[in-house]
Parts: sequence; structure tokens; C-alpha cells
Amino acid sequence: MAKRLKHGRTAVAAAAAVAVTMCLAGFAPAVRAPADGAVGSAGATQPGSIVSAPTLIARTADGDVGYREVGSGSPILLITGYGASMDSWAPSFVDALAARHRVVVFDNAGVGETTALPSPLSIPAMAQQTSELISALRLGRPAVLGWSMGGQVAQALAVRHPEQVSRLVLAATQAGTGASLPVPPAAAAALNSPNPAVVLSVLFPADQLAAERTYAEGILQYPDYYSAPAATRAEQTLAVDQWMAGGDSAGRRIDRLRVPTLVADGMEDALDPVANDQLLHRLIPGSKLVLSPDAGHAFLFQDSAQFVPTVESWLPRNPWNGR
Repeated sequence: MAKRLKHGRTAVAAAAAVAVTMCLAGFAPAVRAPADGAVGSAGATQPGSIVSAPTLIARTADGDVGYREVGSGSPILLITGYGASMDSWAPSFVDALAARHRVVVFDNAGVGETTALPSPLSIPAMAQQTSELISALRLGRPAVLGWSMGGQVAQALAVRHPEQVSRLVLAATQAGTGASLPVPPAAAAALNSPNPAVVLSVLFPADQLAAERTYAEGILQYPDYYSAPAATRAEQTLAVDQWMAGGDSAGRRIDRLRVPTLVADGMEDALDPVANDQLLHRLIPGSKLVLSPDAGHAFLFQDSAQFVPTVESWLPRNPWNGR
């Protein structure tokens, strides 16, 4: 089902420029020794950190999907957000989850080694490709954590394929009913800025510069840091707009969701007003709402010392669906 990717993945030129700019701005990646391997649940050697995990390829009905994994135990699938790649996950956050779980991260359609989907791209189409990945990797019913646009994909996945999701964590995301508040225009423009300092400014509150710097240093530990190409970003923009306008049936059926769901965000999220989290909480029966004070869109990295235990407590006690 899955095949190891040969060395030679080329980073997107624009993303490489972002990484260089970060370094010039003082966000120099820390020098780290190679991580020791850890033995996985199936006896295979697993990397000690997501940073040293190789990029693999899963062959699915919806094309190739590039992914990485670390840790062993019950599976958790992480779905990243708009314009992002696997390199956007803070290594410390992933590694903390991997202490007790098999954590799988992957690239959305048209990013990295993942096959682009036919235009026009939609949230449900990305959810279907994600479903195919779960099947290809034989994850069973993993816990699914979606961040930002990834949270929209996670909702569509849980609505369309509830048998593939044991627990749902929706981080800094919006409902697809047409009632969510839009992303503020200034924040949306900042997110697409070529200046990484401007991008980071809408992920973290102004008084959280230390957390912002730690995040930047963390993602630059990945070899050949990359993100989504411009054409994919444009497709994602239209997909997100359609979702938030209530244009996808999966988004309008969120009130029928019966998967145990945790809704979480930072109270100072510049991209996703807290009212949207409260709306999701009201719409999803039995959901739990957790809001982090003085934290923004990247609250899950800023407050990972508190958020990871919160996620752990939300998972079932014995949810093993291993390989």
C-alpha cells in the first residue's frame, strides 16, 4: 500500500525563499544531532522525531499521498491547513503526541508529493483523498485532528466517513453552514504575505514573540522546508470560500455528526473569530469547547504543554487500531 520515497524531494522555490528570509530575520534553526531510532509497534524502526522521519508515498484511489509517521500506539492523523505542508507542524507538538501514539502527518492535494485533484478543488474532495489514505495505511478508526482548513477537511471526513474516525479534534476552524464569520480581510492578506514575519504575526498574539520564535525555529529543523505552491493556494482559497458559504452538503450536515468532538482555539485568533468556535460547539452534539487565553491561530503550538494533555484526555482509554 505504501512505498518509501526516494531521496530527492525538491522544495517549492517560494517556500525556500521564506525559510531563507526567516533565517535572515534571526529565525536560525537550531543545530541538532540525529535522533535515535525507536522501535515501532510492528517491530520496525521508527524515527525518534518527526524531523527525521522520511517522506513516504501511499498509493490511493485518488492518487499518491505524501506522508510521514512517528511513534507507536493508537493512531492519530493530523490534517494541516491552508497553504501549509507537513513541515508546518511544530516538531515538539508532533513528538509530544508520538510519545503514546502512532502519529501520521501528510500533505493535502497538490502539495509536496501528493497528487493534485481535479479542479475545482473542494473540501469534500480533500476529505475523500484523506479517507483513501486512512484505508491505504490501514489506520482503522484513527483520532483525527484538523487545524484551520484541515479542520474543515476533518469535518467533511467525519460526516461522510464516520466509520473512519474515532475522535475528532477541530482546531481553529469554521463550520460549513454559511453562518461562520469570515476571515478578516487584513488577516487573510497577512497570511499570504511574502514576508514571514507578517505571516507569523497573524498566527501568534503580539505579546507572544517567544512562542513565535520557538515555532519558527522548530519548523526550520525540517530538511528543505516547503509549503503549498501558489496555484494550490488559489485552489484552496476557492474551496474554503465555498465551504464557509455553505456550498458543500457535508458542511451543512455537521449537526448530524455523532463522532465525539473537541473544538479548540486561541481566544486571540486573528484569523478565526472565537464566535466561530462557539458556533461549531453549538452545532455538534455533545462536543466540548476549549479556548486558550492570550493565544492565537497557532495556539496548539504556543500552548502545547496544556493542549497535548487535553487531546490525550479526550481520546478513548483503549482505542487501539494498530497495524
